[in-house]
Amino acid sequence: MAAAQPQSVQTRSAHPAQTDVVVVGAGFSGLYLLHKLRGLGLTVKVFEQGGDVGGTWYWNRYPGARCDVESMQYSFSFDDDLQQSWDWSERYAPQPEILSYASHVAERYDLRRDITFNTRVESADFDEHSNRWTVKISDSASIVAQHVVLATGCLSNARSPDFKGLKDFKGKVYHTGSWPHEPVDFTGLRVGVIGTGSSAIQSIPLIAEQAEQLTVFQRTANFSVPARNAKLTDAERQKFRDNYAEIRRVAREEMKNGIYQPVPDRGALDDPEDTRREKYQARWTSGGLTFMGVYNNLGLDLSANDTAAGFIRDKIAAIVEDPETARLLQPNSHPVGTKRICVDTDYYATFNRPNVKLVDIKTHPIEEILPHAVRSGGKDYEMDALVLATGFDAMTGSVAKIDIRGRHGQALNDKWAEGPRTYLGLMSAGFPNLFIITGPGSPSVLSNMLVSIEQHVDWITDCLASMRKRGAGTIEATRAAEDKWVDHVNEVASATLYPQANSWYMGANVPGKPRIFMPYIGGVGVYRKICDEVAAKGYEGFEMGAGAASNATAIAS
Repeated sequence: MAAAQPQSVQTRSAHPAQTDVVVVGAGFSGLYLLHKLRGLGLTVKVFEQGGDVGGTWYWNRYPGARCDVESMQYSFSFDDDLQQSWDWSERYAPQPEILSYASHVAERYDLRRDITFNTRVESADFDEHSNRWTVKISDSASIVAQHVVLATGCLSNARSPDFKGLKDFKGKVYHTGSWPHEPVDFTGLRVGVIGTGSSAIQSIPLIAEQAEQLTVFQRTANFSVPARNAKLTDAERQKFRDNYAEIRRVAREEMKNGIYQPVPDRGALDDPEDTRREKYQARWTSGGLTFMGVYNNLGLDLSANDTAAGFIRDKIAAIVEDPETARLLQPNSHPVGTKRICVDTDYYATFNRPNVKLVDIKTHPIEEILPHAVRSGGKDYEMDALVLATGFDAMTGSVAKIDIRGRHGQALNDKWAEGPRTYLGLMSAGFPNLFIITGPGSPSVLSNMLVSIEQHVDWITDCLASMRKRGAGTIEATRAAEDKWVDHVNEVASATLYPQANSWYMGANVPGKPRIFMPYIGGVGVYRKICDEVAAKGYEGFEMGAGAASNATAIAS
C-alpha cells in the first residue's frame, strides 16, 4: 500500500490554526473517534506519526503478525452495513488484511481528509485563561483546540533494549514493533531472535523456515496455545452475521474480556481430574484465547490455575523432542494467563527443527552484542541479523513521548512518575479537556480492543455533546474521584493472580518503570456499567466549568 501523503496545516503564523478537537493517532480508535466527532458537527484535526491509517497494524508487519482475537469479533460494530459486507478471509486475519480493513474504513467514511500523516505531536499545553490547548507538531507548527484526545494506542511504542555494543552490530537489526514495509528475506542467514513474547512466538516459526540457523534468546518462557487458524467458510461468516446483534451485546455487557464465548459455571477443582483434562483438551483442540475461559476461577485461585498451567506444560513436553529444550520452554515463573496468553501456529514444534536453538538468557544473560555475534553466558553466537522482539512500553509509552502540561504547567509525566493515575482510564485530574482512549485504569489490553475502543469513543462523544448542551467549556476529573478509582483498580487487581507476574501489565518489561497494575481487571461489562452510571449521574466525579461555546474555525485542507 502506498503511503498517504501528509496534508497541509497552517504553520508558523502569528495566529495558529484552531479546531474543536485534536486527535493524536489514526489507528482504530482515532478513525472511529473522527467519524463520531464529525457527527456532532465538530471540527477535528487528527495527527498520525505513520504514513497511513492503522496504528498498531501499520507498524507491526513482522512475519506471522496476527491479532489474537478472531477476525469476526476484532472488527467494528457501529455500522451494521460495514460488519455485514466486509469478508474476513481467515479465523485470525493476517496483518496485511487488518491494515486493509483500516484503510477500507478510512475510505468508506472519507476520513483521510482530516488526518495529517507523517506528523508527530511534540507537546500540548493547557492555557487556563482561554481554556484551550496549544498543540505543537513535528514541523514546528501549532494548533489551538478546545479538546485533545489521545488515541495513541496501548502497544504502539516499541521498546528497544539497551544492550552493550548493539549500535556496532554489522548485520541488519529489526524490531517486531517497527518492521520494514518492504519484504525481509532471511534465507541463508544466521538469525538471532531476542525475546519470546507474542510477536516472537508468531514470527519464530516463519523465520525458522528461511534462516540457515535461528537462535532464540529467551529470558522468560511464556504460555501459548494453538490458534488453529484456518480459512473462513461462507457458512461460518454468515453464522456470525446472522447473530451479530446478540454476539455484540453479550461481548459488551456480559464478558470480562469483550470476547463472545461460552460462560463457565464452575471452578477448575469442581470437576474430577479426567473431566477437567477433557475440557482443557477440547479447548486446546479448538484453539484460541477461550482456553482461559474453561473455568471461572483460573485467574483467582492458584490451585485451580495450576491445573491449566500443568496441562500446557505437559503439552510442551509432548511436542518438544529435546527434554532440556522442553524444560526451558515450560513456564514456571507466573500463573498461566497473568501474562497475556499467546496464540501460535507450530511454535513449540519449531524447536524440533535442526536449525533452531534455544538459549536461556535468564541463567546466561546477554553480556554484549559484538559486530558479528551475540555474547551470552561467555559464549559467542555468530549472527548475520538480529530480530528484537522486546515488546512495548505499554499503555503509557506513547503518551509519555508527548510533553503534556496541564494546570499550573504541571507535566503529565511528572504526575505519572510513580505510575499512571486516571479516573476511569479516561481523564487525569489537573488536565482539563484531555481524554485518553483505552488508557491505564480501563479494561484496555485485557479486552478485545475494538469493544473497548467503541465504548470509550461513544462515552467521550456523548460527554462532549452533554457539555455543549450545558454550555460548559471544560470538563476535568476531580482528584478525589481519581484517587478512589486508582484504589479500586488496585484493589480489584490484588484479589487476582495477575500481580504475581512480572508482566508488561505491570510495566515490568521496562527498566525503571514503576510497578503498578495498569489495566482495570473488573471486566468490560462491569466497567461499561460504571461509566454509564457516572454519566447518568451528571458525570459524577468530573467537574464541568463555564466557558464560551466553541469558536474554533474549520481548517482548510
